Order: sequence, then structure tokens, then C-alpha cells
Amino acid sequence: MSVSDNTVSVMSVTVNTTMAPVGRWEPNSRGRLQEAALALYAERGFERTTAAEIAARAGVSERTFFRHFADKREVLFGGSELLEQRIIEGVAGAPATDRPLDAVARGLEAAAAMLGQFRRDLSRQRHDVIAANPELRERERAKLADYAAAVATALRQRGVRALQADLAADAGMTVLRVALERWSRDQADGDLKSIMREAVEELRAVVGGA
Repeated sequence: MSVSDNTVSVMSVTVNTTMAPVGRWEPNSRGRLQEAALALYAERGFERTTAAEIAARAGVSERTFFRHFADKREVLFGGSELLEQRIIEGVAGAPATDRPLDAVARGLEAAAAMLGQFRRDLSRQRHDVIAANPELRERERAKLADYAAAVATALRQRGVRALQADLAADAGMTVLRVALERWSRDQADGDLKSIMREAVEELRAVVGGA
């Protein structure tokens, strides 16, 4: 696999699993910029890091940075459209006999399949950067709310009543957030798929025992 092929999306950020040698511009500059940004955000803090510093760490020009990202926040939140698409495809493709939470679980399986093959440490870095910044935390919540709204729409299109659709979608995004955090911090054994399934089953137990 070439370095240019080795880019992945973690929650809402695409990061490079290996850093290529810096120097001349390479087709993989987007991935290098994202990994460089995560490293700098961790070292200096999000607010104190500039686009120029990210570009320098990645070995590209500042102009190249702005060809890929509108601003330094987008380094953390790129790729969300693809993740949302995968989740919705999983929900929409669920058997007609699936209950609302079953359909949502299939969407979460699709998300885990996309996200879980990649490096936990980079996901952990991203989580820590966002947790340390109120503005970024709010943006992360807004992204999760967008996912929930899209899932609820997909459920309603399957004939699920509006309130049930909203509840199942919101619960599903909570499962996604919790499972990703446990996975990135090595708080649970197994891959992301198994951690996601466990979280879904725990939600079923809470709902069933309420």
C-alpha cells in the first residue's frame, strides 16, 4: 500500500496512519497536514497553533494547507459527510422487520467498520484536543446532532413514528460517542465493532430494565 492510499477517517477527521518524509510536495499532503496538526494541537494547544506552523511541520506550503482546509478547525472535522453516509446506508439497508434500534445498530456497525480499522492513538489525540476547547466541543456536539437528525429521517422513511425515530437516533449517537471514546482510550477489549455491539447491548439492557 502506498502512503497516499493510507489515509483514514476517525469520527470526523481524516488522518494519515504513517508520516511520509517531508520535503517536496506529495499527493498525500492532506493526510500529512492532518497528522501534523494533531501533533501540534496536542503539543501547543489548538488556539496557539497556526496554519503556517501546521504546514511547516508537514513539509508543505501554507498555500497547500488552504487548498485542503478552509481553516484549522476543518482539520478536525473533515470526512463527516462520508461517515454520515455510511451510517445512513446501514440504517436504510436494514431488513424491513428490524425494530428502530435494530436498524440504528446496523448503521453503527457500518460506522465501526469504517473507523475501527485505524489507529487508536490518533483518535485519542483528536478527542483530547476537542475536549480541551469549548468551541470545538460545541462543534463536535453539532456534528453528532446532524448525524442524529439524518438517522431519524432515515427511520421515518422506514415508517417509524417520529418520536420513536428521534429517540432511537439520539440513543444511537450516544452509543457511537461512548464506543469511540472507550476504543480510543483502550478502556475496553476488542476492536471497535465488538465495543460498539457491547454498547448497543448495554443500551438495550437499560431500556429493557427501565
